[in-house]
Amino acid sequence: MHFEHNQSAHCETGVMSALLTHNGLPMSEAMALGLSNAVAFAYIPFIKLAGQPLISYRLPPKFIIKGLAKRLKLKINFQNFKDPLQGAEALEREVESGKLVGLQTSVYWLPYFPEEMRFHFNAHNMLVYGKKGGSYLISDPVFEDVVEVTEKDLTKARFAKGALAPKGLMYTLESMPETIDYEQHIPAAIKKNYKVMLGAPLPIIGIRGIRHLSKQVRNLSKKRELRDQKLYLGHIVRMQEEIGTGGAGFRFIYASFLEESSRIMGDSQLKEISDSMTDTGDAWRDFAVSAVQQTKAKGVMDLNGLADKVLVVAEKEKDVWRQLKSWSKNK
Repeated sequence: MHFEHNQSAHCETGVMSALLTHNGLPMSEAMALGLSNAVAFAYIPFIKLAGQPLISYRLPPKFIIKGLAKRLKLKINFQNFKDPLQGAEALEREVESGKLVGLQTSVYWLPYFPEEMRFHFNAHNMLVYGKKGGSYLISDPVFEDVVEVTEKDLTKARFAKGALAPKGLMYTLESMPETIDYEQHIPAAIKKNYKVMLGAPLPIIGIRGIRHLSKQVRNLSKKRELRDQKLYLGHIVRMQEEIGTGGAGFRFIYASFLEESSRIMGDSQLKEISDSMTDTGDAWRDFAVSAVQQTKAKGVMDLNGLADKVLVVAEKEKDVWRQLKSWSKNK
């Protein structure tokens, strides 16, 4: 199979961009994120990663794939397996048939990941585009070049246990439209997304969720010893900057989506809102840098200062999503 690999910022958006482009419907990574209306914020204390609460800057794993499929009327065949052997045999059949196959995997069991980047994150997406000997040919969107992984290692990564366990998930694109009606889909996707950020009923979701995070940081010294405070802040930064592309990363990609939409629709207001979204990403990154600096410094940390930076993010996000709400009223 002739397959052209392109590096992306995020695995799930990168996979969908590559899957559609390979099959004749060119789409950027940013457009895949925007049309799936998957940008979000969630602070979920009852789901733990390494003993810390799950903090997400997007909707759950697979939402981008399913959201894009629903909006564009893509037919995608998802398959899970209880038996690793059955999962391995099914993958081999799909690859032998010449299909480009998406997989959900665990980062920890992928040998091409640098040692320091391996951790038990089970929602990493990649594409399989062929097999050579006992190894699969892999296009991992977040890597610069294609890689090879042995069948044994790939099976381990597909059937890892724990939170967000992939359960052997693989998926193939079965059918898609010939063209995309951007004038219809872009406003519809933006409307869906601002409702998540501005109108979520739970106080741990959307703008209210970002404010909740600020409160947790401000009250950290009342609940944890200094060492645990630093571990908690390090976890926030890791969720923000390393896992799933992170808060700043998703905001930058969404800003690119708005800029691309501005060009497609000939709408200069979307370009202005895109700049505001970039400012929001910068604010997330400013918080992350300060948090890392404080975790490395000796002595008591300025938790109020960090909590205030999160509130700045909340206000910036509220402003940009309100701008998008106002823009979409006339669409």
